Amino acid sequence: MKQPEHILIIGAGLVGSLLAVYLRKRGYQVTLYERRADMRKEEMSAGRSINLALSDRGIRALTEVGLMDQIQPIAIPMHGRQMHPIQGEQVYQAYGKSGQFINAVSRGLLNQTLLDAAEQAGAVIYFQHKCLHVDFDQHQVSFETSTGDTIQVQADRIIASDGAFSAGRLSHQLQHHRFQYQQYYIDYGYKELHIPPTATGEYALEKHALHIWPRGNYMMIALPNTDGSFTCTLFFPFEGEPSFASLKTREEVTSFFDAQFPDAVPFMPTLVDDFFSNPTSSLVTVKCTPWTRGDRFALIGDAAHAIVPFFGQGMNCGFEDCAVLNQLLELHADDWSKALPAYDQLRKPDGDAIAELALTNFVEMRDRVADPSFLLQKKIEAWFAEKHPTQWIPAYAQVTFSPQIRYSEALHNGQRQERIMAQIMQMPNINTNWQSELVEQRILELLQTTPA
Repeated sequence: MKQPEHILIIGAGLVGSLLAVYLRKRGYQVTLYERRADMRKEEMSAGRSINLALSDRGIRALTEVGLMDQIQPIAIPMHGRQMHPIQGEQVYQAYGKSGQFINAVSRGLLNQTLLDAAEQAGAVIYFQHKCLHVDFDQHQVSFETSTGDTIQVQADRIIASDGAFSAGRLSHQLQHHRFQYQQYYIDYGYKELHIPPTATGEYALEKHALHIWPRGNYMMIALPNTDGSFTCTLFFPFEGEPSFASLKTREEVTSFFDAQFPDAVPFMPTLVDDFFSNPTSSLVTVKCTPWTRGDRFALIGDAAHAIVPFFGQGMNCGFEDCAVLNQLLELHADDWSKALPAYDQLRKPDGDAIAELALTNFVEMRDRVADPSFLLQKKIEAWFAEKHPTQWIPAYAQVTFSPQIRYSEALHNGQRQERIMAQIMQMPNINTNWQSELVEQRILELLQTTPA
């Protein structure tokens, strides 16, 4: 009997672990090498998580490998956004149609579950192995172990899933004479904060919503955890006024939050300590090409397309990468010389598209969700989509609830819809007659005349 091919995966994070399950189900020998220690044996550190939003693309991949039933108990449905203005009443905006929701899930708990699943599927995981170099001629990877030793591991195929600052990608880049690479840091960082359960163990805010405090040039969000707490994330400029640089004392932090987030502060007893003890982290977008090298090497997940978190699609996109690669291996009968080029050609435009969508959604979340005109536009889109579901799927729903629509298609469709809605919002008395037959007919007309 022929020995099964050995696939070496650099990085045992979310995407690497899921990919290992997919490949084991295809019969490959799979080994993962992870730079960090085994998180299942250590206490999870606070301060850098950015809780994840699991939606339909990621759910489809987890369901394909039979893992969604294990993930469901640690996932909390969020049916919409709860906007918290400085003054006035809160505004709730449903994410989609009735029954559509995204799921808040702890990055650490999800990664632990996927590590268990990879091992149960038969993958072997080595922790505290730092990737130093990939030798593409010898098909081997050099690692530094926890003892400081350097080892070389040979494999039939090598896949780098080691994140935005991928060591596997760096070797690929340095040894490829036409590799193109771009990274872009936004002028904002993020800091994790915390809302604990109430004294009676209840959620201090609505459990089934993603909470947003939009403030124009910055924002705070909060996602629920299974223990009754919320993980809050402040997205804030590095420099300027106000910014991380300008808030230097405990008094300044207290005064700023009292003024800008008055309804949240009473639920944040460790606010000031969290602000000064938790790290301030940066946000980067990475684009590169090619993602593959012949039939023996590929980038996947953040190693191929790191994006900012404002559409909640980083993990979902990485999981979809795994599903697409698996589909292509199935289509081409495990002929990697056909599957890997097809994967690169198919997924690169989608990686670029979701990167652009995520950056655009930052502006929407921090600023436009507090604009009455924007909220009215979303009401009109939802109303029209309900009446004409085959002619209009809102852009957010295309990305989040429509895995059959590629990210690149959703970007193109969304841009066209924005052009249409810009004209609708200029109609006379749109505030009062937005549910009229006149508006409905005008949208139908623009759908016929606006170029695709």
